Amino acid sequence: MAPQSRIYLTRHSQAEHNVADDYSIPDAPLTPLGKQQSARLPSLTQDLQSRAQVILSSGLKRTLQSTKIGYAPLIERLGGLGKVIVLPQLQECNDFPCDTGSARDILERDPELHGFDFSNLTPDWISKQGFFAADEETLNKRAQWVRQYLRSRPEQDIVVMAHGDILRRITQQAYPWKNAEVRLFQFDPASVDSEACPLVHVQNIATGGAVAEPTSGDMVTEEKKNSALPAIPISNSGSLHNYGASSAATAPDTAAKDVELKRIQDRVRHRQSVLLEQTTELQELEKRLQAAEARKRELESRGGFV
Repeated sequence: MAPQSRIYLTRHSQAEHNVADDYSIPDAPLTPLGKQQSARLPSLTQDLQSRAQVILSSGLKRTLQSTKIGYAPLIERLGGLGKVIVLPQLQECNDFPCDTGSARDILERDPELHGFDFSNLTPDWISKQGFFAADEETLNKRAQWVRQYLRSRPEQDIVVMAHGDILRRITQQAYPWKNAEVRLFQFDPASVDSEACPLVHVQNIATGGAVAEPTSGDMVTEEKKNSALPAIPISNSGSLHNYGASSAATAPDTAAKDVELKRIQDRVRHRQSVLLEQTTELQELEKRLQAAEARKRELESRGGFV
């Protein structure tokens, strides 16, 4: 129904590779906190849950889990998990194990994912080759394919569950997606019929998590940045500019230590943000428990049922 269709793009909740900074975890699933983040979405998106006509999801475990939990009311209204369209084209960009999906038969044997329709997952969907390759040109073509597919859908309100890096390419915006974040996009009426058919951000809808966990693409970018040490200036004659013999020997080592220190500081700040979010969640749960206990005492004092 483009250009009138409303596209609700959603990033999955916190997954194991986000916490461990370990991108060798195969098809990384959600953490317990990630499941809690997903569980917040139904209450934060009640109108969307009652209105959307279709859900599209990446076939990786963390997106399927996020879809099942975060859009449970919508799934029930549409007729069950089998109504979710599992699209291999929505998989994450990089070819790390954490960003590579599982074979269809493995997913079908997973009791937590029972009910999803995996018929769209062809054997090559986990190859990271051809249409699913991780090079720049292929990724941009895949993102464009997704936009064209969304344009072809007849529904008015479309929910999409995917990953941070591929969402950036689909939207063509370098936005730091938070965990379980929902953002509304629409097609630009002036260019909806073009091959690129770009999307326009309309509104931030909801966020199940407070932290923008780094994607594997973020980590690769950071590593490249940290590995780029400053060059030592050399004159045409081959002599060092502003470098004594001792400083020439120690400068690269000092620069490397500074880069490593900055990397550690960045990770510490990120961990502090995660801990702050977890602390806030515990405080919220404690308040709810206290309120429930107070309500129980009130009912007991009135002789009511508990």
